[in-house]
Amino acid sequence: MLWIKAWHIIFVVTWFAGLFYLPRLFVYHADCTDEAGNARFKIMERKLFAIMTLGAVAAAFFGLWLLFVYQWQTLFNTAWLPLKFVLVASLIVYHFYCLKLVRDFRADRNTRSHVFYRWFNEFPALILVAVVLLAVLKPF
Repeated sequence: MLWIKAWHIIFVVTWFAGLFYLPRLFVYHADCTDEAGNARFKIMERKLFAIMTLGAVAAAFFGLWLLFVYQWQTLFNTAWLPLKFVLVASLIVYHFYCLKLVRDFRADRNTRSHVFYRWFNEFPALILVAVVLLAVLKPF
C-alpha cells in the first residue's frame, strides 16, 4: 500500500509542477512580441501540457486505487475526504481550462494580459495548501 501512496505523491508532484509552470509560461507568452519567441512558447506550452496531463492521469489512477483499497469507508464517514475530492475536481477543471488557453495561444487568439495570468497562476497554490491540510490534518 505504501508503494501506491508513494506513486500517487510522485505523480501529484509532477502534475503540480505543470500546474505551477504552465500559467507562468502564459505570463511570458502574453508579453511576447517577437515571432520566434511566440513560436517557442507554443512548443513549450504544448509539451508541458502533455507531461502534466500524464501526471494528472497517473495521480488520479493511484489516488482512486488508494480510495478503493484503503479509504473507502472514510469517504462516507468523514467530511474532509469528499471536500478534498471537490478541490481536486476544481483542479481538473483548471487543468482543462489550461488546455483551452494553450489552444488559444497556439491559434494566436489570446485576449488576456500578462496581469491576468499572474493572478490565474495563484489558484493551484491555494488548492494545494487546502488539499494537503485536509489530507494530513483530517480536521472533520
